[in-house]
Amino acid sequence: MSDSEGNGVFGVSEDLVPPALMKSAGVSEVDFEGLLSPPLKLQEDLKNGCGGQLWPAGMVLSKYMLTKHRSDLNGKEIVELGAGGGLVGLAVALGCETNTTLHITDQVPMFELMKQNIALNDLTSKVSATIYNWGQPTPSGLPKHPDIILAADCVYFEPAFPLLQETLKDLIGEKTVCYFCFKKRRRADLQFMKVAKKMFDVKEVEDDPEKEVYLRQSLFLFRITKKA
Repeated sequence: MSDSEGNGVFGVSEDLVPPALMKSAGVSEVDFEGLLSPPLKLQEDLKNGCGGQLWPAGMVLSKYMLTKHRSDLNGKEIVELGAGGGLVGLAVALGCETNTTLHITDQVPMFELMKQNIALNDLTSKVSATIYNWGQPTPSGLPKHPDIILAADCVYFEPAFPLLQETLKDLIGEKTVCYFCFKKRRRADLQFMKVAKKMFDVKEVEDDPEKEVYLRQSLFLFRITKKA
């Protein structure tokens, strides 16, 4: 992916997921074109940071997981990194079997919002909220090496890139699969992936029928596993 590609064919269309607008606090309902019934309820609130609203990468990753993986997550331990309000993890929890265990994680400013959205969707028996600062030891209560890691739009603050890479290194075990979706906003975002490819086995997801649409928005979805 060269700079010319990033400025040319990518970033042309916004027709799959319109860019999120700064909005007033309130509850949104999302059913991902009928994939969730009843729909996910999400309290959006920006007072404690931009993670408190819906963003395109989260919508893309949620829909992909519900379309391609809802039937094979039964019994899995799942951790969402940089969850914000918990969009991806909560969408997956609503669409999965009851014995799937989900942990949505973020920093202190998002903690109350995560808990609020868990309760709003009656998922307190299935989903827990945890404060997780990247680069620090894995919090107690989280699996050492979860089966699945979900991460959407975690690549936006360049000084945090090494911390995120260190956290992925801590969490990704022999059987862990990380689904990692982000929007390329600047050259440094691709540099993050170049480093990640040296640390992990990184493959672009090829089985999403909407891939060509979201690529035009500079959105990328990768599957990351431990190097052999």
